[in-house]
Amino acid sequence: MNAVEITAPGPPDVLRLVTRPDPRPGPGEVLIRVQAAGVNRPDLMQRQGHYPPPKGASDIPGLEVAGHIDALGPPDEGGEPRSASGRHWHVGDAVCALVSGGGYADLCAVSGLQCLPVPRGMSMTDAAALPETYFTVWTNVFDRGRLAPGEWLLVHGGTSGIGSTAIQLATARGSHVLATAGTDDKCRAAEQLGAVRAINHRHEDFVAAVKDATNGRGVDVVLDIVGASYTARNLDCLARDGRLVQIGLMAGAEATIPLRPILLRRLTITGSTLRIRTPEEKGAIAAALEREIWPLLEAGRVRPIVADVLPLADAARAHERLERGEVIGKLVLAPAKDAL
Repeated sequence: MNAVEITAPGPPDVLRLVTRPDPRPGPGEVLIRVQAAGVNRPDLMQRQGHYPPPKGASDIPGLEVAGHIDALGPPDEGGEPRSASGRHWHVGDAVCALVSGGGYADLCAVSGLQCLPVPRGMSMTDAAALPETYFTVWTNVFDRGRLAPGEWLLVHGGTSGIGSTAIQLATARGSHVLATAGTDDKCRAAEQLGAVRAINHRHEDFVAAVKDATNGRGVDVVLDIVGASYTARNLDCLARDGRLVQIGLMAGAEATIPLRPILLRRLTITGSTLRIRTPEEKGAIAAALEREIWPLLEAGRVRPIVADVLPLADAARAHERLERGEVIGKLVLAPAKDAL
């Protein structure tokens, strides 16, 4: 099969299109003939040498794919490969999947528990932009963050893949969203996705803007991909019983924060990563998505934002564009000629 490998840690040009042996699905796994693969910031971190794959995972980058099941692995203790909701998979089924690695390739093996049916009426390129961001937003905003209808959410990086998903899902489920972005154009895009207000963090103090938008109350949940210098300011944005959910460290992993507000306002700081979780844990998230979010996708109330589709051989160019911060939504790679 064709695949993109990381020849050495470094800049985007270390990505090379190579030929690799076809993977074989293990017990409980399916083999997906990849028609589209999403590009995410963790892929950039892996390429740079900062985010190695878990033990036993493919060294090929790529955390989400969409395509048709090409083969089934042998039964495991639960029987034939199946979804977390109990659906038995068959050769030819159209699926999208969260994977621990191996997405930038013609073929990818993954536990059936981590697969979801492609939503009705959706293209493979759009479906490939779902798993990484939708799994991440569901488990962090609605599970760990416990965002409820009527509450306020602040999303940093509102036009990123994560941000564009969080804005839409929170709005569709009855919450109010504020977002930050780095340009006026991106702020307008975030508002078009449903944000009540988008804040250009280069020209405006987002803490003051949050207090103004909420009449001094603050927000109930902050979803942060930045870290470091944002941490104390994120806490300033939170209302009583507010929750800070940390899912990224783009500006660094070390922060100094005041503890008194945590006590006085009963604040919670939490966070998580997906990649190291077990197939069963990821399957539980998949089942919740199929139950709670897939109907919204099929009704057209939320949608993945795909900025562009590039050939698999152009993975380096996709990484360059993502690093420059010019992308609104997601970039997708198309290994197969019929993916568009």
